[in-house]
Amino acid sequence: MFSSRIFRSRWAALFWAGGILWTAYDVAEANAPDPAANNISAAEQDATGEAVTNADLAILANAMGSN
Repeated sequence: MFSSRIFRSRWAALFWAGGILWTAYDVAEANAPDPAANNISAAEQDATGEAVTNADLAILANAMGSN
């Protein structure tokens, strides 16, 4: 099996781990939202990058029981 062979060599394992880290970095960089592209500051966005409106905040306040 390939996974058991790769860790027999320290250098092979190092290159394998580097490839995993490189892939993770590329995926994370490609999916990062760009607030400047939408003219929205980071404070006006939720975790998914969508704009937060006053209606959204009112729904949250109502769900938490505060007026």
